Amino acid sequence: MNIITKQFTDLEIKYDLSRIAPLEDILFLDIETTGFSPASSVLYMIGCAYWDGITFTCKQYFAEKPEEESEILKTFLESVRKYRVLIHFNGNNFDIPYIENKCEHYGIKCPLSNMVGIDLYKRIAPYKNFLKIPNCKQKTVELYLGIDRRDVMSGAELINVYQRYVTHFDVDSLSKLLIHNEEDIQGMIEICPVLSYSELFNSTLTVTKVSMDRVTDINGEEKVELVMKIKLPVSFPVPISHTACDCVFIGSNDEGILKVPVYEGELKYFYANYRDYYYLPIEDEAMHKSVAGFVDKEHRKQATAATCYTRVRSLFLPEWDLRFTPFFKSEYQSKEIFLEITPERKRDRAFFSDYASHVLGYISTLI
Repeated sequence: MNIITKQFTDLEIKYDLSRIAPLEDILFLDIETTGFSPASSVLYMIGCAYWDGITFTCKQYFAEKPEEESEILKTFLESVRKYRVLIHFNGNNFDIPYIENKCEHYGIKCPLSNMVGIDLYKRIAPYKNFLKIPNCKQKTVELYLGIDRRDVMSGAELINVYQRYVTHFDVDSLSKLLIHNEEDIQGMIEICPVLSYSELFNSTLTVTKVSMDRVTDINGEEKVELVMKIKLPVSFPVPISHTACDCVFIGSNDEGILKVPVYEGELKYFYANYRDYYYLPIEDEAMHKSVAGFVDKEHRKQATAATCYTRVRSLFLPEWDLRFTPFFKSEYQSKEIFLEITPERKRDRAFFSDYASHVLGYISTLI
């Protein structure tokens, strides 16, 4: 067994990791194996990084031969029991189950299950469309953030490299194995700023300014749009813009602008208990039977779900999951729903902050 230790002296941390936990509680983890199945492959390297008080130190537990698998596993686990938070990339699907399976095989107690796990892949994946990246592989995220690496090999390609090392013990093979794992670990630390995008959807947003502007669209028609200036919870490492459902979001550094189309006109509010209402064709709206009972029978009809409404002319905003009530539609069967911009809401900054979160949460998943 060989243990290789190296400080990341040139590491520039662009994300406040203390937002996750105190630095001394955090451990980054990445493993290298000769296959996906623990039953038929070998765990030949466990790489980790921890805060040493000045920077992050990388420590790699390397099996010089397959028979040292249990030794590196036991030595690694004994040295990391003090850490409380485990950060990895897609470790929920691979690294953690693989290690747990090996621990069970060798009868070793695994402390990883007692740690708080943060899977960077799972934090990023829901916002792939929002970031406009083709996939959520670690190297893709690194490229998005402008992070360069020397290593160009994949984990699958390194299987043959490890087998060659075990046979010939050549320095070049060992260098390739160590560099790949080292850069995976350093890359994990360096891509942590991408968490700022997920925080946009998991933090309370603060809308600092609201306006309703009249604009002319590409067809020359004049329309109204709601413009909200947002104080972002964390500064973005890379500026971003996203458009969906005629909504536009632009974010740079720690500020964002969200534009939402405003519907100006008449919509309908549909009452749920239509059996208690009459529909009045002349007025084109429904009225409760306690009042409409005095209307001549020839001027009233039993309301149906589709005719049990009152018409409202106002300014409206789109919504998508009934977060705000009451909601309005153009027709009963319409899937598009709206909320009214009432005088009270115009003065309510908390409402606009809540509404901005609602809009961003929806459009972030759309292309």
